[in-house]
Amino acid sequence: GYFITICTKERRCVLSRIVGTGVPDGPISVELLPHGKIAEKYIQQLNDFYDNISVERYVIMPNHIHILLFLQPNENNSDSNLMETEDGPSRTPVPTIQNSIVSRFVSTLKRFTNKEYGMNIWQYRSYDHIIRNQKDYEEHINYIYYNPVRWKLDELYTEE
Repeated sequence: GYFITICTKERRCVLSRIVGTGVPDGPISVELLPHGKIAEKYIQQLNDFYDNISVERYVIMPNHIHILLFLQPNENNSDSNLMETEDGPSRTPVPTIQNSIVSRFVSTLKRFTNKEYGMNIWQYRSYDHIIRNQKDYEEHINYIYYNPVRWKLDELYTEE
């Protein structure tokens, strides 16, 4: 699997707002802005479109998106390409294959959203991390889940 981060240009907060109750430890939620709703629509459409890609979880933050993406085995990334890790086999295909699939997913998402926005809102580069084992997977699932709660502590935080 892959943990992907895609940031907006100049880290502009155009995707969502983090909304809380104002009560300490009260509930916090993500309220999608129009650009965020469009991004979510295409994340879901691409998840349905690609047979070999599965969007496990995502969060649309004010100025970035985190996506946990898994590649399904097919003729190009079969079980013979599994890498051994200290926790046993990993569903991580050979790097050249997976890099092209992941970069295609990201570039398609950017292209479709930009077309609907009528402009480019994304940073040129994106960040991805290969999920290495169960512990790594759990850390990234938790990171996505708790990202809205920790927004003001996030390295990508900017005042809205």
